[in-house]
Amino acid sequence: MRQVLAEFSVSISELKKNPAALLSKANGSPIAVLNHNKPAAYLIPADTYAALMEIIEDHELSRLVEERLKDKEQAVSVSLDDL
Repeated sequence: MRQVLAEFSVSISELKKNPAALLSKANGSPIAVLNHNKPAAYLIPADTYAALMEIIEDHELSRLVEERLKDKEQAVSVSLDDL
């Protein structure tokens, strides 16, 4: 059985009845949406989602920087004045 990674959970049918009330009741916490008592999705506040997307983007950029640092000998030297 998959672990439920939220303190608050609802069934899909409960979510359909009154999603706004559930969001209010969860008070900004993630909501696990269950289908046959297994997590099918997680509902998170928009601000939390935006923060997660920023973290993922930063991680991807970090990996790109690390990859490019391996090819340092191919770098072209430029002056800021030339830009």
